[in-house]
Amino acid sequence: MEINYLELAREVGQITRRAGAEILKIYESDDFGVEQKSDDSPLTKADRAANEVIVAGLKELKLKAPIVSEEGKDIPYTEREQYTRFWLVDPLDGTKEFIKRNGEFTVNIALIENGRPVLGAVYVPVPDDLYYSAEGQGAFQDGEGKVKAATFTMQDPGLKVVASRSHLNDETQAFMDKLTNPEIVSRGSSLKIVELAKGAAHLYPRLAPTMEWDTAAAHAILLEAGGRIVDDETGKELVYNKEVLRNPHFVAYGAVSEGQLSC
Repeated sequence: MEINYLELAREVGQITRRAGAEILKIYESDDFGVEQKSDDSPLTKADRAANEVIVAGLKELKLKAPIVSEEGKDIPYTEREQYTRFWLVDPLDGTKEFIKRNGEFTVNIALIENGRPVLGAVYVPVPDDLYYSAEGQGAFQDGEGKVKAATFTMQDPGLKVVASRSHLNDETQAFMDKLTNPEIVSRGSSLKIVELAKGAAHLYPRLAPTMEWDTAAAHAILLEAGGRIVDDETGKELVYNKEVLRNPHFVAYGAVSEGQLSC
């Protein structure tokens, strides 16, 4: 079956919108149904509702592929390692932001092929922004056209560095100390990577733990916008479907000049 990946990305984007609509119903209610997962991260009724919408929507697509979701059942690596193509889903990224009602949460769906994110959709329910991409065909903001990462060199003064409010650790500070008068941009969830894709920031050092579903959809968009996300130790592009679904520490870049990726 021949796949039109750009058309598929638009369809996936509409699934994220539907999931976002379910999230907003709970966001505007008085009961989030907050629970603590085994890793002490929060889980809400919105996470579950969004996951149900996404799983149902993906199963209706012509392209059939397994689904790996943060809120889905664990799939043994002996099964997962056979996947050459699968959907990687975070139905509500930024649950802490959701609970704080600051609007900085997203719905994320990526298509992974042979360890690489080839399609991504990131929906921001507040304020109703949708980003999507297809490999080789560009990255887009719905209704606004293509998005492109900002071009820069690491020596430029005043680079905008996206930093998490809760993860500005010593390693991140050391990274920033190498820059000339950097400006911190605070964002939650996968919005941190989206900021790079649309040219609103330049760098995002994440020298703290994340999971594959946290980054995959926005990574696909950033790649098509001209950026990269690389392992902080090896300088190689992040890969997906590892035995342990945890990312290494990484740095996400906009369209940095060739040869300037740190490792």
